[in-house]
Amino acid sequence: MIADRLRERIAESGPISVAAFMTQALFDPSEGFYATKDPIGAGADFITAPEISQMFGELVGLWIAQSWLDMGKPDPVQVVELGPGRGTMMSDALRACRAVPGLLPAMQVTLIEASAALKAVQAQTLGPSGAQIRWIDRLENVPAGPAIIVGNEFLDCLPLRQAIRHAGRWHERLVGLDENDANEFVFVLGPPLGVDEALIPERLREAPDNSLVELRPGDRQVVDQLAARFATQPGRALLIDYGPAHSEAGDTLQAIRAHQKVPPLQDPGTADLTARVDFESLITAAREHGLTSWGPVEQGPFLLNLGMEARAAVLSQASPGQRSVIARQVWRLTDEEQMGSLFKLVCLDSPGLAIPPGFSAD
Repeated sequence: MIADRLRERIAESGPISVAAFMTQALFDPSEGFYATKDPIGAGADFITAPEISQMFGELVGLWIAQSWLDMGKPDPVQVVELGPGRGTMMSDALRACRAVPGLLPAMQVTLIEASAALKAVQAQTLGPSGAQIRWIDRLENVPAGPAIIVGNEFLDCLPLRQAIRHAGRWHERLVGLDENDANEFVFVLGPPLGVDEALIPERLREAPDNSLVELRPGDRQVVDQLAARFATQPGRALLIDYGPAHSEAGDTLQAIRAHQKVPPLQDPGTADLTARVDFESLITAAREHGLTSWGPVEQGPFLLNLGMEARAAVLSQASPGQRSVIARQVWRLTDEEQMGSLFKLVCLDSPGLAIPPGFSAD
């Protein structure tokens, strides 16, 4: 079991980082949460926006289409999805892309997926699309050329580190074993961060004692990969996730099992582990690498600006019996008290492209 291997590791070498704990719990190749199950959907552990309504993926498809036009209709164009879940968003996006002459034949679709279980589901979902689909484990291995990259709830599950301010210094928060029960995982105070304090958002570095901040090296790695690619090839990336627009202190690590929150250190490998994305730090890193950044914009206004209400009206007219269901879907995806405010979007692209759909120059 993952828990047993983690206990042995900690007993032999001492407490480990939160990132190491998450990596083992989520991505262990034989027993990790993402390696062993299909966790998405109403009857599983959590549900994502593409599973709520086809309109979400269709609007992402229109965003891809307009971005392709903005890039001068490159042929071929790499269309890449990070963490594609069940393949639902890409399936709906491809259906919308059919409306744009020349786009589908130009598209080479690549899915970045670590889970063998989800790859099988994606293949089944996308089979009827007729698109040529390839699976690759890492973004840097996507074939060269112009690229449009999308990722919905991809960043939030990347392993993160945590730090606590103690006696005027930042210390890494680690995962150890309870002194009174060696079977129980607990958080413990680790050594000072040292030079890694530079990873803490500037606005939070002088926070008072006992403050907790989260460091997201995985986000920076994604930015590094995008910047390296877009430095020589035109490209645009749309990242959709939940979190604040500005850097905030606080512990946001959470575990979800069967749509219920559970303690994050309990039974590793059996629950999804996620944390809020720090959009301010993400954008700062992107700009440092020379990328053009847009947003963040809230999901509600973004979807409405792209025409969700008009699409809902068309669907309601075609299926009058589903009118109330479609209205609830729009409400859930766009209302401030639902997903409309918490979820946000950023666009990172190579310099010189037009303002991306759904964003503004403000």
